[in-house]
Amino acid sequence: MRPVPTFLVGLLDDAAVFPPGNAPLADAVAAHRDHRSAPYAEMVGPLLVRPDDVAAVPADLEIGVVGPCDAVAKAVGSGRSIRQVEVPVAKRGEDPQPGLRALLSLVAATGVRAYAETPLTWGLAAALDTIAEARATGLPVAPKFRTGGLAAELFPTPVELAAVICACRDRALPFKLTAGLHHARRHADPETGFTHHGFLNVLAATIAAADGAEPAAVAALLAAADTAALVAPVRGRLEQDRPLWLGFGTCSIAEPVADLRQLGLLPTTGEALT
Repeated sequence: MRPVPTFLVGLLDDAAVFPPGNAPLADAVAAHRDHRSAPYAEMVGPLLVRPDDVAAVPADLEIGVVGPCDAVAKAVGSGRSIRQVEVPVAKRGEDPQPGLRALLSLVAATGVRAYAETPLTWGLAAALDTIAEARATGLPVAPKFRTGGLAAELFPTPVELAAVICACRDRALPFKLTAGLHHARRHADPETGFTHHGFLNVLAATIAAADGAEPAAVAALLAAADTAALVAPVRGRLEQDRPLWLGFGTCSIAEPVADLRQLGLLPTTGEALT
């Protein structure tokens, strides 16, 4: 049996250089090499870096570039092979459409896979419509949403996150998440007091959404504390592709891997799941 179940392949993008981890680039590169040679390697996507760091990353490593559209465009034009780009298209309260148009122009010109980081505020529904229309023409673009950060307002409520998951479901839009998802279960950080979403909650919630659940039922799973009830639907899908959720960026690969092993969803070295 493969060491990583199909359902978990590509779940984690390596965002070690970004807050709150803030790893020096050289350390992040060394750690990423270790992840890529570990038994759980199929879970790990590219190393995410800032545009200014692209030239310093060894050419044999697969990377994603995260930053403003103009800086990302320069990195894409540098000749370095880049797997994906991730661009914030607006700040909270701003119209996402101008930023989306700039990103879609870059994608159309280069063919690079792109994630449009879109705030969960005014203009979101129209932005999702624009992204869905672009995907229908063959452009490799998907939305990305922030589920945490260094301020309380960056943590959406279960109701808010459920609404956007279902909105993506209704538009056949796969999506990416970032920030705050280091651990499987929903929990309060003892240092900041912020309540973090659990990636196990999100996995169970996206299964339900893909199966047609209403937003209230999806929100209940995002807020749930019953670990067994969250593990059961995931365990039942381990040999299937993951619906809707493309994965998330995390500054810690070790923490989600450890949680998945503790839950029995990812084998330890030399073990197979039963």
